Amino acid sequence: MARKESHKIQRIGWLRAAVLGANDGILSTASLMLGVAGAHATRSSILVAGVAGLVAGSMSMAAGEYVSVSSQADSERAALDEESSELSRDEAGEERELAAIYVKRGLDLALARQVAAELTRHDALAAHARDELGISEIATARPLQAAGASALSFAAGSALPLAVAAASPLTAMSFAVAVAALVALVALGGVAARSGGAPFGPAIARVTFWGSAAMAGTYAIGSLFGVGPL
Repeated sequence: MARKESHKIQRIGWLRAAVLGANDGILSTASLMLGVAGAHATRSSILVAGVAGLVAGSMSMAAGEYVSVSSQADSERAALDEESSELSRDEAGEERELAAIYVKRGLDLALARQVAAELTRHDALAAHARDELGISEIATARPLQAAGASALSFAAGSALPLAVAAASPLTAMSFAVAVAALVALVALGGVAARSGGAPFGPAIARVTFWGSAAMAGTYAIGSLFGVGPL
């Protein structure tokens, strides 16, 4: 019995949604709270802003991911329906088309025709979906999975700056939230890189740069339009 191999790329669907949601949760909520803190707001106002950001962000991430991935799924279904119709009209022509694809990938013509014939007999639509359309089980769009992963990971990410803000004295809150958010972003970037088999350096550099820029920008805006000293 053949051993079924597991590759890191197979995680890319849910990993992308989860990492994006957690990054957004940490950075959006931390930046929002820092912007309010920069305006010299009270502790309760800062925390309310953070909670509102968590709820709104989770719902927005879920809705956006669901709509986006649903559109991808609709496109995949339409392409498969069209391919199924073409197979029913001209299976021989579609088999030749499949053989031509394999020739372009490096097989000689005789072997390409043999492979195309065998795959057509086994499951013609699956063969065309994978090799002509680029639709595979790994890459198939799953809207509910993506939406759920995004919402949950956003809420989990948002909980960190909220917890740090609640536990910090008001005078040190901004610094504590910014540092905790950056550390979490770096850690998450490292975990994502390792899970996907990508190098650590670029992932960590990206989240550090853009995270710092976002939090500094929102704090500066809050300070510019602040309500006055505490």
